[in-house]
Amino acid sequence: MTRANRKPSRPGVARKAWTRWPQSRLLDLRMRDLGLTIEGTWVATGIAQLEQDLERRGLRFRPHFWFSTEWFTPDGVPGIAVPFYLGHPKLMRLERTQMLEVEGGTADACLKILRHECGHALQHAYRLQLRSGWRRHFGAPGRKYPDEYRPNPASRRFVQHLRLYYAQSHPVEDFAETFAVWLQPRAVWRKRYAGWPALRKLEYVDQLMAEIAGVTPPVRTRRHIEGLPTLSLTLREYYEQKREQYSLEHPDVFDRDLLRLFSDAPEHRRSERASAFLRRNRADIRRLVSRWTGEYQFAVDQVLTDMIGRCRDLKLRAAGPERRLRMDAALMLTVNTMHFLQRRRWVAL
Repeated sequence: MTRANRKPSRPGVARKAWTRWPQSRLLDLRMRDLGLTIEGTWVATGIAQLEQDLERRGLRFRPHFWFSTEWFTPDGVPGIAVPFYLGHPKLMRLERTQMLEVEGGTADACLKILRHECGHALQHAYRLQLRSGWRRHFGAPGRKYPDEYRPNPASRRFVQHLRLYYAQSHPVEDFAETFAVWLQPRAVWRKRYAGWPALRKLEYVDQLMAEIAGVTPPVRTRRHIEGLPTLSLTLREYYEQKREQYSLEHPDVFDRDLLRLFSDAPEHRRSERASAFLRRNRADIRRLVSRWTGEYQFAVDQVLTDMIGRCRDLKLRAAGPERRLRMDAALMLTVNTMHFLQRRRWVAL
């Protein structure tokens, strides 16, 4: 989301009764009963850094923040919803258990998403999408989000900030990602994107921000959309819906590739079962493929689950050097994950 991965301290988090509950009981708690506020949490440190970035750039705009179900910035609202699980270490552990990772769960990852969402909020605050220059550089803001998202990792027309090549998905995401990169020191992005067509967008944003620096934004509503106190879903219901949202639709058969990778020959019947081999190396393979593809570990794990199932059905054995098999399995999983990634349902951030 590449600063140090050491998790920051989380001072000032008020003790809640649910902080002592087991996860099985916690899952039946309604989200509205979590009683979380951003003040005093470690997320507030990232917000303070974002505000320093805005001040350094001479911008008067400051977004407001609230806890909700996920990261998002509502249309027409110059504020940012932050996922509730970042409000307490126990909730972050629950998120990792349910979804295999915590989006925005490190200082660096959190700040990168905050900068992206700030781009959306600033766009709403100043109605930037109404400007002809904005449309000329980024496109029509009213364009429908794609049902299927097919990014081009080699494209130089877009900046690269968040994973999954968000900038390529929609003009609004293109602007938010470009703004997030622009918040970095000018020397950094000029050098990084020298010779890229995306540099013209960064230069436009640089000019645009100079125009609105010191200007009070015309849209100043402080509404909280889908704020945590209004949500009656239990955490169990929330995670059932979230897993469905991030699911990949894919076929159940990988037979041809699996038969090349593993063996069904009688002479290898004493070798470790391929299904057991994949389960034993599951976490390492999943993390590696997630890093290669940019895909969420939860989605990668679904493809890996199907691979394990087919290995079991085909009674395959892991014959050969373990290191080579592990790498070959990761490469196969990468190819299949990228295939399904191109056909995935788009979930905007």
